[in-house]
Amino acid sequence: MSEREPAVLLDEPVGGTAAAVPAPTKRPSTPALQRPKREAPAVYVVGFWKRLVGGCIDAAVILPVWAIITFIVSKVANVHLPSKKVRLVDVDMWVDFVLATDPAVVMGLIMLIAIALTYLLVVHITLGRTIGMRTLKMKIIDVYGDPPSPARCVVRCLGYLAGFATLFLGFLWIGFDSEKRGVQDWIAGTYVIRV
Repeated sequence: MSEREPAVLLDEPVGGTAAAVPAPTKRPSTPALQRPKREAPAVYVVGFWKRLVGGCIDAAVILPVWAIITFIVSKVANVHLPSKKVRLVDVDMWVDFVLATDPAVVMGLIMLIAIALTYLLVVHITLGRTIGMRTLKMKIIDVYGDPPSPARCVVRCLGYLAGFATLFLGFLWIGFDSEKRGVQDWIAGTYVIRV
């Protein structure tokens, strides 16, 4: 392995200037394979609001696919919600369904998680960014500035589960973290940067 400099990470410019974020640690090197050091490229990490908009674009891709697949599976398995008067905005009713482990709601949640994680894993491995990220000119890199490896993408997707399990605090953390990284980024060792 050759020794490489980690990318220098910069926050979003505030008032026309960019503040430097501490660079991650270097990979260990072997003396026999050392090459001349090259200057680390400067990159700009993306903040909470832009990532939220990108997530909404991805949700607009995932939710229709989930609705169609869930409808087909519910017809084939003959699993339906118990009430004819189901209202989407009635939060108490949905909480009751989840706490009662209603088969239709549990199946729907499992399908949503499976479809969302499959989408994220496939696009992260193949493209290095989701459709929402591509639209808003963002991409994922590891701490060395390279596209994430497939193993790192798997760990990042597991980090998404951790973000949901903490009632979205893992995602809200992006707005308060000095490096603008969510729990999925910290677990996988990744950054979301501007292209």
